[in-house]
Amino acid sequence: MLSDFIKQHKLPEEFRLTVEEHYKPLADRIVRLFNKKSNAYFVGINGCQGSGKSTLTDFIAEYLIVQYQLNVVVMSLDDFYLSSTKRNQLADDIHPLLSTRGVPGTHDITALNRVLNQLSEHRTGFSIPKFNKAIDEPCPQSHWISVEKPVDIILLEGWCWGVTSQTDEQLQTPINDLELQHDADGEWRSYVNQQLKTGYEPLYKKMDFWLALQAPTFDCVYQWRLEQEQKLQAKNIGLSHSKVMSPAEVLNFTQYFQRLTVHGSTTLSNSADAVFHLDNTRHIIDIP
Repeated sequence: MLSDFIKQHKLPEEFRLTVEEHYKPLADRIVRLFNKKSNAYFVGINGCQGSGKSTLTDFIAEYLIVQYQLNVVVMSLDDFYLSSTKRNQLADDIHPLLSTRGVPGTHDITALNRVLNQLSEHRTGFSIPKFNKAIDEPCPQSHWISVEKPVDIILLEGWCWGVTSQTDEQLQTPINDLELQHDADGEWRSYVNQQLKTGYEPLYKKMDFWLALQAPTFDCVYQWRLEQEQKLQAKNIGLSHSKVMSPAEVLNFTQYFQRLTVHGSTTLSNSADAVFHLDNTRHIIDIP
């Protein structure tokens, strides 16, 4: 199973060591906790852009399915992004920066809550949305994940999933050039913060277990996110109306995420059930 996974995801052989030392023990721990609950078990996974959340969740899901014969669903907060039309409406009504996907307020939280409830109640016959970043729009419903049998374990990952809102004092000072030039009065970040507090934080209570992938510094995010975009471009060569970003656009894009990424890195490690500390190359390191 591991050899096939490495080949499919084009991973280096050293990934085997990461699996044996970190991923398998985590997955086995999740199963032990799931067995005590006798209901759907929700795992929330936080990590900045490009930190390896998708590889981690894909492996754990496949491992749990093969090793324990469990029904596992992988979900991403990204798949609940609003369409460009709805984001543009937010930009017109509230603040121009909301036309760009990413921050709290640009997801369909009502839909996410509905799906979480359906999974919690072991319902079937519904679908989980998917989002196409290459065209910056939700996928057609025919491409959504269909839930045909009750789900045992749900892995839900997101760059801001689990991050809590900030105080008014923390919001006052712009954190980068984007905020300084386009949100000098703090209207955008205050709206985002309020959405986080009222829409996202209540859903955190539905998670049974939290894992945080901890980047060493925010400086890593640009390089990691650029690698993601280059992979996305390679998968969509020749795509008409492509929204794949250039390096300069990626650099600007990461500024939208900086405030909450930095905030999460200083708070989640204190509250998560497990923390994987990463180095600059995304290897998990042991913290004494």
